[in-house]
Amino acid sequence: MSLDTVLAQDQESPGARPLIPWQEAQEADEGAGAGGAAGRVEERDLMFDGFRYTCRVARHGRATTEPLLVLGGSSQDRNSWVRHEKWLGPLGQVITVDLPGYGTADFLPAAYGVDFLAAAVRHLLDELGVPRVNLVAACYGGAVGLRFAQHYPGMLARLLLVGMTTRIPPDYAAAMERWSVMIERGETESIARELADRFMSPPGTGRVRKHAAVSRLVYQQIAGQNPEQLGKSAEHNTRLMRHEWYRPEPVPAVPSLVVTGEYDTLCTPAMGREVAACLPGARFLTIDETDHLAPVERIADFADLVARFCTDRPLEGLPYCGRPEILGTAVASPARPVPFLA
Repeated sequence: MSLDTVLAQDQESPGARPLIPWQEAQEADEGAGAGGAAGRVEERDLMFDGFRYTCRVARHGRATTEPLLVLGGSSQDRNSWVRHEKWLGPLGQVITVDLPGYGTADFLPAAYGVDFLAAAVRHLLDELGVPRVNLVAACYGGAVGLRFAQHYPGMLARLLLVGMTTRIPPDYAAAMERWSVMIERGETESIARELADRFMSPPGTGRVRKHAAVSRLVYQQIAGQNPEQLGKSAEHNTRLMRHEWYRPEPVPAVPSLVVTGEYDTLCTPAMGREVAACLPGARFLTIDETDHLAPVERIADFADLVARFCTDRPLEGLPYCGRPEILGTAVASPARPVPFLA
């Protein structure tokens, strides 16, 4: 059985029935597979400030909320979220993107930081004619997503951050400097092993779904990088060290949710709570039996959580996550998004 097959077989927790129209009929279609929600997919190459980047737009039937934009981590690309579309498709439009410097987009020098990438996100939405989005941003995408929220607040309907922190741990920063040297030496297998160990919780931390399979996936993705991808990885590490990861600027008072894996040892639950405390109206919760790669370890459950949040459904009592904690200030009624009209 292939690794892709292992990951695609993810099932939602018993009793975690998505509260999205016609979802049940789609799940009954066993032949649909990942990304099986009926719809059409378009890919577009765009240019921002001289750099080419690529977006993927999946459209599914009548929209039930604002378009969903997903900003993944540094090791993910626009296709990393295709498996989630089986559950996210009924929301309407799902947008993923390889921003400059990542995936198949143009190489981006490290002189360009998080502000530039946030501006690229704004450019993407302008080009697509999307005035406002539900934003899901994970890990490094969380840094870009939060800066986008701070700089372009009117384009945000809801904000969901995954595996996010306000600071890069000192030992991780030191490791990045070492990895840059190792990349120059071509020691990709050693880097791949170290990164896989960083992203995954150590043995004995707690039960994590698909721990071995996801660990192999991370290792294979990094070890299999070609010279162009390795160059982008090295530049990404340099970008992290040169630019602010988090900046304490005002954040719009929109519904916000910060999510962390129960056993995440890279961006711990304590770090996630610190992020939530910086956001107006933020709630925080952990996803059971996961670590830093929760969206991959529990694909169906994570997608169900996203769908519930983006349609203002209750998050209490879900069998796959902890009780939501209110850590930010309450959102005043006038600040909440106006009802979405398809």
